[in-house]
Amino acid sequence: MHGIADIVAAALPEDERLWVPQAPNVWFRPLFLNTVSGEWVNVLRVRKAGMLNRHRHPAPVHGYVLKGSWRYLEHDWVAREGMYVFEPPGEVHTLVVDEGEMMTLFHVSGCLIYVDERGKSVNYDDVHTKIEMCRRHFTQVGLGADYVRQFIRT
Repeated sequence: MHGIADIVAAALPEDERLWVPQAPNVWFRPLFLNTVSGEWVNVLRVRKAGMLNRHRHPAPVHGYVLKGSWRYLEHDWVAREGMYVFEPPGEVHTLVVDEGEMMTLFHVSGCLIYVDERGKSVNYDDVHTKIEMCRRHFTQVGLGADYVRQFIRT
């Protein structure tokens, strides 16, 4: 039987170019980008202290912590290695890593709607913006825009 560390080591790339920057100290590794259902699966990585801006989802999100720990500013619990996390539709939350590195496998249906302190929508990410982020990044690092095709399902 393999432990979490073994699963992480086997599943994650040694090639740093496969990590797509999303925000300061935040990257994602695409695994599955479904343009028909509007869902995606990726590994989110946050190094050092980092944060994913306040957001909500119109559909459920499932996560599994592969490495490290993180929390939501809006809750009093901490997601730790080996834990499953469920984000219910409509809940506003801000993902924060206080120290170290975390990696979490997320399955997102729909989109992330970024909101301001009053809960007003200010931006969004969906499977199509994720694909464009990947295309730009993979081009920039020499893998080519078409590198993302292997993750896309239509």
